[in-house]
Amino acid sequence: MKQRQICMALDLKDDPRLIEEYKNFHLPENIWPEIPESIRSAGVRDMQIFLVENHLFMIMDVENDFDAKKKEELDARNPVVQRWEKLMWTYQQALPSAKPGQKWVQLERIFQLSNSSDS
Repeated sequence: MKQRQICMALDLKDDPRLIEEYKNFHLPENIWPEIPESIRSAGVRDMQIFLVENHLFMIMDVENDFDAKKKEELDARNPVVQRWEKLMWTYQQALPSAKPGQKWVQLERIFQLSNSSDS
């Protein structure tokens, strides 16, 4: 099945201790096993999160039929995912442009090298 990419951004609270704790939670040996399971079962084939200062950038490779709303609904009914999200929110903070209740904000692609002409 064909894939596409979705890129998102979110900030962490600007506290070095909290940032280190957040990074620690995302180590392979520390992430709760139900979290990658729920991500994969929603049609996410790969996910990477990058950090600079207190800014997070996430790249998701998803199946073409990936439905973000459906994933939100599944997550809302999953008590383990809800506990994880509540815990992660102690480290995270919404971007200024986020809508009420919104965490991750989707980024707009403004450049792609493969679409550039070879002059």
